Amino acid sequence: AKERGIPVGLTPEGTTIGVAEHTILLILAVYKRLVTAHTSLGQGEWLQFALRPVSFELCGKTLGLIGFGRIGREVAKRARAFEANVIYYDKYAQVAPEEKAALGAREVSFAELLKEADIVSLHLPATAETKHLINAAALQAMKKSAILINTARGSLVDEAALCQALRSGQIAGAGLDVFEKEPPSADNPLFHMDNVIVTPHIAAGTKDALLTKMRAAFANMVRVTKGETPVNLVP
Repeated sequence: AKERGIPVGLTPEGTTIGVAEHTILLILAVYKRLVTAHTSLGQGEWLQFALRPVSFELCGKTLGLIGFGRIGREVAKRARAFEANVIYYDKYAQVAPEEKAALGAREVSFAELLKEADIVSLHLPATAETKHLINAAALQAMKKSAILINTARGSLVDEAALCQALRSGQIAGAGLDVFEKEPPSADNPLFHMDNVIVTPHIAAGTKDALLTKMRAAFANMVRVTKGETPVNLVP
């Protein structure tokens, strides 16, 4: 396309909000043991008091965002409404001081984030550099009370190491929308842990997102017909 002079534009408008909302959904679902509460009722159990010692509030917790692009910043915006503390690590993001202040976000190193965060949430692309960024060593560096959220790409996490960390109590739980192999096999051990909530790569997949993405794509086409420069161009 570049050789032929054809502009290629992205449509991030259609995925950002859905993924940010899904991130918050998974945090709350893990913290409030939503699936356990739901399924236990259907099995005739009443866990009104049994779940209290293992349920938590997002308010006052430290949310660590690994990746602070469009999605990471939208998650930070929503986390503020829950009165969570937001820290982030991103080697490449350029964030103006006034935007950091508006989002209530503090930049830290990767090691600091793992050490401080109650929730570690991933918002990076899948590259050779990010493959298994969350490995046994990273999981070991996290708090035992911490949870891991991944709505980005499955390759960011070493699933074998994550399973071991969850079984041993090295970390407290996980909320996952993506996996190393997709679709994953039904015998994936992550599907059978009561401290893990999983969804089938649906964070960005909403009717609202499709409509937004289509509007953005056609708006770019119209710009081209008018001789204007499309937005969100691929360099």
